[in-house]
Amino acid sequence: MKTILFARVSSREQEETGYSLPAQEKLLKDYAEKKDFKVVKTFSISESASGRYQRKEFDEMLNYVRKNDIKIIICEKTDRLTRNLKDAVTINDWLEENPERQVHFVKQSLLVHKNSKSDDKFRWDFEVVLARKYINNLSEEVKKGQKEKIAQGWIPCRAKLGYKTIGEKGHKTHLIDENKSPLVSRMFNLYATGSYSIKKLSTLMYEEGLRTKGGNKLVVSRMADLLSDPFYYGKIRWNDKIFDGKHAPLISNETFGKIQDILKGKTTPKCSKHLYLFKGLIRCAGCGGRITWEKHKGIIYGHCNYYYRNCSEKKWIQEDKLEEQLLPYFDRLIMKDEEASGLIKETLKEANKDQTDYHNNAIRELNIRHEQIQKRLNAIYEDKIDEKITLDFYEHKLKQYTEEKEGILSSIAKHNTAQTKYFELGVSLLDISQKAKEIFQKVVVEKERSLLNLIFQNFKLNRGKLEPTYTEPFQILADFIKETNKILELPSLRTKEPFLGGSSACFVTELRR
Repeated sequence: MKTILFARVSSREQEETGYSLPAQEKLLKDYAEKKDFKVVKTFSISESASGRYQRKEFDEMLNYVRKNDIKIIICEKTDRLTRNLKDAVTINDWLEENPERQVHFVKQSLLVHKNSKSDDKFRWDFEVVLARKYINNLSEEVKKGQKEKIAQGWIPCRAKLGYKTIGEKGHKTHLIDENKSPLVSRMFNLYATGSYSIKKLSTLMYEEGLRTKGGNKLVVSRMADLLSDPFYYGKIRWNDKIFDGKHAPLISNETFGKIQDILKGKTTPKCSKHLYLFKGLIRCAGCGGRITWEKHKGIIYGHCNYYYRNCSEKKWIQEDKLEEQLLPYFDRLIMKDEEASGLIKETLKEANKDQTDYHNNAIRELNIRHEQIQKRLNAIYEDKIDEKITLDFYEHKLKQYTEEKEGILSSIAKHNTAQTKYFELGVSLLDISQKAKEIFQKVVVEKERSLLNLIFQNFKLNRGKLEPTYTEPFQILADFIKETNKILELPSLRTKEPFLGGSSACFVTELRR
């Protein structure tokens, strides 16, 4: 007689012990052979399957036995077949439709069919209730474990894109994936410029190498989910609540907030023919709403949507006129004497010496620890060869020391990177400030927008007049340049070093902050 086998595990522990799917399948096959049943198909569900998938597999199994007139279902225990009362009723209805149909529960020595004895039916009903209690208890334990994990600052699921998982069960944490994290960070930063639609960004990031685990392009819906996930700035969203996370963020809170404004606003970039320079960047000083951009007879105009917000600001202004208004703000970032810029760089270089010494000392200590770990790895290997320690103990210590070694190497790499980061930041800000106006006037719209997002953080349009605000680093730089240029204009000043020394130090201090 034809039969099907139905196997399922409910937890990771079961999957790794004698309750594993292969172990269940062997038990059921042996039972079928003893009964002289012909196994035509095996249905197996792993603990990693979602509830929706488990329901799908259960329904497919029932559809299969009906369609192929299978009259025997063999299962290990009741709680392997029925997950709730609904499943039990479905199986019971299937049995009642034909007296030849049977369900065999091997480990419980229980056979259920339409004409089963009352004692067997009672056992079946009782086992269903116990199975339901077992599953409910398992669900409670899982939720309890998830709650505890979140309280510790770690997300209780697999690593997000751009991160990797380390550690053993119950102690797993997420670290930044050195290979994918730069691409994920770039994805966020590009979208924050407001120059890309999600569809366009998806294609661009695929071309640059960002892939799913299966090697495919991130679809628009998936990318939208990532851009909305607070995990990337150090938070955990679980059951619609936000918790603090201990993992290292890939982006800042400010960048994430800017992205959410773009995603939720009416100015979300679309795949259109025109990309306006100031789209999504300027707000009306009167009502706070974003300025709308339209093209008429080849000329781009910006205006407030006063029709909808009852705003008194009704002036329309050409895009090129606003560009002209912005140029003086670039001029304020230019030093009148190139020598002054060189002196600042020298000051930055000198200040960077303290940072370099700190990182070198840290690297020295880490290298000492690395050598100690390597010696211990060699020692436990020798002890294993000499059978002084058990294999289990060796594997446990090997894993422990290997993870610590990887952590040390990661820390060394970070210190090596950080050594020049501070100095490079200051020099980059200076170099950009001196060439910003020239760059703005020559590059294409997308790069112009990137430059605007780097230098300015707020734009307001007040009666046709543009009122921009520098980002914090460039505001510090603008203030310093303003004072420096004043001093350089004094005819009696013949040496700039005393003033520049003090001002440069102040500038350096602000950069550190």
